[in-house]
Amino acid sequence: MSDQPMRVAVLGGGSFGTALASIAADNGAEVRQWLRDPELAAQITREHRNGRYLPDYAINAAVVASTEMAEVLEGAELVLVAIPSKAFREVVRQARPFLHEDQILVSTTKGIQEEGFKLMSQILEEETGFAHIGVISGPNLASEIADKQLTATVIASDDPQTRTRVQTALGCDYFRVYASNDRFGVELGGALKNIYAIAAGMAAALGMGENTRSMLMTRALAEMSRFAVDQGANPMTFLGLAGVGDLIVTCSSALSRNYRVGQALGEGKTLDEAVQALGQVAEGVNTVRLVRDKAHEDGVYMPLAEGLYQVLFKGVPARDMARLLMLGEQSSDVEFVLPRKDVQQDRRDRGGRLG
Repeated sequence: MSDQPMRVAVLGGGSFGTALASIAADNGAEVRQWLRDPELAAQITREHRNGRYLPDYAINAAVVASTEMAEVLEGAELVLVAIPSKAFREVVRQARPFLHEDQILVSTTKGIQEEGFKLMSQILEEETGFAHIGVISGPNLASEIADKQLTATVIASDDPQTRTRVQTALGCDYFRVYASNDRFGVELGGALKNIYAIAAGMAAALGMGENTRSMLMTRALAEMSRFAVDQGANPMTFLGLAGVGDLIVTCSSALSRNYRVGQALGEGKTLDEAVQALGQVAEGVNTVRLVRDKAHEDGVYMPLAEGLYQVLFKGVPARDMARLLMLGEQSSDVEFVLPRKDVQQDRRDRGGRLG
């Protein structure tokens, strides 16, 4: 192992990318951060502050921000890609001439590309062909990380080198990094939970109680794991930080952007009004539509995703959606213990109603 400090590049100037850049610098890495905005880049380098996304957070003074991709990526061993999903591929293509196959590329983005229903790690593979690719996901509200509150995340990769290097770069006394080899499961957990955070925010705004939130989260977990298994993931992944852990925090906290969008919708605002009031990207809005369409295409039962789609894109009032969900199928609790199809068959055999 070299005595030279690890060089880390962070692509993206949002709250989570900024927090990770500072953590890596706290751990002794040489950190460069790429941003599009020259004024914000200059502020981070000069004032050690990201006034747009984490205005009260003191960034490690060793973090140097730049708009020059080549400068940021030069010599980097680990590249963290913290770019919203809509611009993810574009930025990776911009970075590609300055990347090499020995580098470790890790997505921190919790979203899905519409064309081809691609996860961010799949985009990294397609655009680079590199072997060292991973994803970070978990209950990671950036503002709490900035406050150095105790939290944990998951680094998921088939590649042991990727997992261990990320643990070395980011693990510290308040930010623990756990490992997984189910990259798709961890990545899908991070994307899918955003859907249900919107539902939780709506329920809160409608005055629904703790029983309702508990039911919502557990049925959301059933939907998430059902969908992910259809896509080839391991259902056990959803018992961990990237599944139930991330779901709990994003469905319980007003710090969650998707939760706040749901609150606004529950208060009667339109989708455009809710997103405009947020002022940041809420990945869950687009994910609702993508996942609902994919579920229809693959025949996966997802009543919560369908209901949210009706509210967000078809003008159904939030209160009506909540009522309709209670009229849905009473089926299996945990499908990987008692399969849903068995419960359906039992009811048919006994003349019961499925509705």
